[in-house]
Amino acid sequence: MVVDIVIKKAIDGYSAEIPSIKGCESWAHDEETALEKILELASFYLKLPKDKFKLDKARKEEDTIIYKLIFHKS
Repeated sequence: MVVDIVIKKAIDGYSAEIPSIKGCESWAHDEETALEKILELASFYLKLPKDKFKLDKARKEEDTIIYKLIFHKS
């Protein structure tokens, strides 16, 4: 499966969300921490260990960065 992770830069930090998983969103002061937090939440919601995820930086659009989270749900 592949889902999008959307990270948006704001004045006070970075928000991260996985739009296809309701309630899976986070905030942090820097992009790296926001990404770590959203991966931890994805692990919780999908009931998979984080080492089962593959992360691919897909594109950047002004203040938004899109990552692809790739995993096998079995």
